[in-house]
Amino acid sequence: MPARLVVLVSGSGTNLQALLDACADPAYAAEVVAVGADRDDIEGLARAERAGVPTFVERVRDHTDRAAWDAALADAVAAHRPDLVVLAGFMKLVGPTFLDRFGGRTVNTHPALSPSFPGMRGPADALEYGVKVTGCTLFVVDAGVDTGVIVAQVGVPVEDDDDVETLHERIKTAERAMLVDSVGVMVREGFSVEGRRLRLGGSASTRSMS
Repeated sequence: MPARLVVLVSGSGTNLQALLDACADPAYAAEVVAVGADRDDIEGLARAERAGVPTFVERVRDHTDRAAWDAALADAVAAHRPDLVVLAGFMKLVGPTFLDRFGGRTVNTHPALSPSFPGMRGPADALEYGVKVTGCTLFVVDAGVDTGVIVAQVGVPVEDDDDVETLHERIKTAERAMLVDSVGVMVREGFSVEGRRLRLGGSASTRSMS
C-alpha cells in the first residue's frame, strides 16, 4: 500500500501540488490522504478539492487557546492515519501535543540553508548578509524554529541583481524538487533519526513509527 501523507498548508499550495503530481505515479509509493489548513478559502485547499482529496481546517481563533488548537490539529491529522505529515507552507508552529503524536515523522521546508537564517525572513536575511549561496532545507520538525534534524539541503546561488522576490522564487523552485525527491525516498526506503543525523534507507520506516 502507498504511504499515507497528510499535508498542512496556509497559502497557495505549490508544494502540495508538486506532491499531488508526484503521487499520481504509482511508483512514487505515496498518497496524499488529506490536506489541512489553519485558514479558510485558500488556494491550497482548492487544489486538494480539485484533486478529490479530503480537507479540514483548524483555525486558532476557534479554540480557547493555542494549546487547545494544537490538540485539535493533532486529532484532525490523526483521523487520517498518516505515515508522514508534511508542512507545506504551513505558517503556524505546532506544539507539544502535536509533537508527542507526530514528532519524528513530520517534515517541513525552510527557504535557507539551516542553521543559517531561521524564521520567516530567510531570503531577505541572506541578501542583507551578503552571502553568495543560500538555498533550502527539509527538516524533521521539533519544538524549535527551523532547528530540526536535517533531511536534505539544496544550494541556490545569489545573483548580483537579485532582490528578495527573485531569489525567493528560485529557492521555491529548488524547494519543490527537494521536497518531492526526499519524501519519495523516505516513504519508499524508510528513514531513521540518530542524534542530529537522519539516515535514509535501512530497516526503519515511517510505518514503524505510526
